[in-house]
Amino acid sequence: MLNVVKLLLLFGLTAVAEIVGCYLPWLWLRKEGPWWLLLPAALALMLFVWLLSLHPAAAGRVYAAYGGVYVAVALLWLWLVDGMRPSAWDIAGAAVALCGMAIIMLAPRPV
Repeated sequence: MLNVVKLLLLFGLTAVAEIVGCYLPWLWLRKEGPWWLLLPAALALMLFVWLLSLHPAAAGRVYAAYGGVYVAVALLWLWLVDGMRPSAWDIAGAAVALCGMAIIMLAPRPV
């Protein structure tokens, strides 16, 4: 169970780093934010890449499973940062995506 919690935390941190790395340039472009937002954005994207490299599974499997967690974290971002409450359909979609992540990452495999 502890390994599952660690996996979810690592995926969650990875998703936050990616979202921050994409959100700050979006603020710069769409909301005419200051240019220096690009600096923490670049750092966040470097952190994102480094965090992805910490997963012990094969890269393609990690990328596939990460997508499910990203969907759920992006909806949390929608709620907490953008101030828009996810709909029941959003939550159902995130639940399906997380089930897909669990199947990919937790399936028994030969060592």
